[in-house]
Amino acid sequence: MSNLDLDFTEAYERISREAKNLPPDVMLRIYAFYKQATNGLSHQDFEDMSSDLKRAFKFNAWTQVSHLTIEEAKLEYIKLAKEILDNEKA
Repeated sequence: MSNLDLDFTEAYERISREAKNLPPDVMLRIYAFYKQATNGLSHQDFEDMSSDLKRAFKFNAWTQVSHLTIEEAKLEYIKLAKEILDNEKA
């Protein structure tokens, strides 16, 4: 496992454990980076995500970062997670 993968996994675990009551826009951004970092985007995802409003918001957030490579999405996730966790401490 690469250092990037380890850092990504650690950031995911910390966000899951420590981040509480995030604003919806931040939750959507962290979701989008996570999905892009772990899945990429496919046509099948569009069909699965367009069925209700909540899924549509999630899908929209994801498509906004779909131009990122998996590595870029992991880096952005790590960066955003650090910002969130640093703000939680303040």
